Amino acid sequence: MFKFLPYILKTLWRHRSRTILTVTGSAVALFVFCFVGAVQEGMRDLRQRQEAKGSLIVFQANKFCPATSHLPQDYDQKISSLDGVQEVVPIQVFTNNCRASLDVVVFYGVPPEKLQTARDFELVAGDWSEFELNQDAAVVGQAVAARRDIQVGENFSNGDVSVNVAGIFQSDDPAEENYIYSHLEFLQRSKGMDLVGTVTQLEILLAAGVDQLAKCEEIDEMFRGGPIETDTRPKGAFQVQSLGDLTQLIDMAQYLGYACVGLVLSLVATTTVMSVQDRIKEHAVLQTIGFSGPRVFRLVMTESVILSMLGGAFGVGAAIVVLKISTLSVGAEAVTIAFTPSMRLAAIGMIVATVSGLLAGIAPALHAARTAIVPALRQA
Repeated sequence: MFKFLPYILKTLWRHRSRTILTVTGSAVALFVFCFVGAVQEGMRDLRQRQEAKGSLIVFQANKFCPATSHLPQDYDQKISSLDGVQEVVPIQVFTNNCRASLDVVVFYGVPPEKLQTARDFELVAGDWSEFELNQDAAVVGQAVAARRDIQVGENFSNGDVSVNVAGIFQSDDPAEENYIYSHLEFLQRSKGMDLVGTVTQLEILLAAGVDQLAKCEEIDEMFRGGPIETDTRPKGAFQVQSLGDLTQLIDMAQYLGYACVGLVLSLVATTTVMSVQDRIKEHAVLQTIGFSGPRVFRLVMTESVILSMLGGAFGVGAAIVVLKISTLSVGAEAVTIAFTPSMRLAAIGMIVATVSGLLAGIAPALHAARTAIVPALRQA
């Protein structure tokens, strides 16, 4: 069919307004499809990474927003004594918004000596020693730095928390780049937060092979009669619970993706049908000069697939570029999901475009291939 490609392209350009509108509509639909897919990719990535890491989160029982969870910091010593526990990291959390938002700013206060072992990231700007030596210093994820135009050496304030930016880091985990890490004691003593001796949560790093659920039960049983009861969960499960209704909304967003696929099918099918109706006599002439019905079928199918793939290429390409540049994320209760563009997502988008073109072209291609030559040639 490649030798007939110039003919197919000329046919599409003959009705350029219709072609451009169809390609544009398909591009918009695939653009939205990729945005929906990106947040679902981010959610899937978040779950997989935390399940692989095998860490636990200890939170105050019956509390939800980080602002209301206050665990005694000395719980870390008791938990450290348990078998299978490699390290316990006390964390103080401050966020500007516990509700779902596209611009959540999350501060994690962590002892500097434990931060490098508990998190896997790399400074791309600034100096680590500057962070270690200054209580009011912080290292900022490059996603939130780009979103808020934060530079090394500047002072960044959010609410009652104000820090000096000592460095900007990147991580293999896209969600991690939406956090700001400061000193634990600094965040505990910040204006309006007299929280010395308490933490929002404890993160537990377990040895390989330890049963996570059994360890969760053991920890909660240890503090059942204590001053503050705990709720311990694997980190992935804790984050899913924190995201709450947002997780359900993200899962429901797949139906918006299906609607976008349906829109592409409808647009391409309508345009192909109109094209076939306009060229009934032309297809009859093609059969008269030796084109078989199957070859006419393939010509129309190719036209449909090209229309759909052009829209897909523009829509998917634009979505990937916008997602890369914008570093969008959505979060709730100090847990963020990064909109994650990937080659997998781009490939799925193009596969959807191709399959949509194939399905949309079947009916009009069959109609064109079965056109009776004599009645078609008699048309004015």
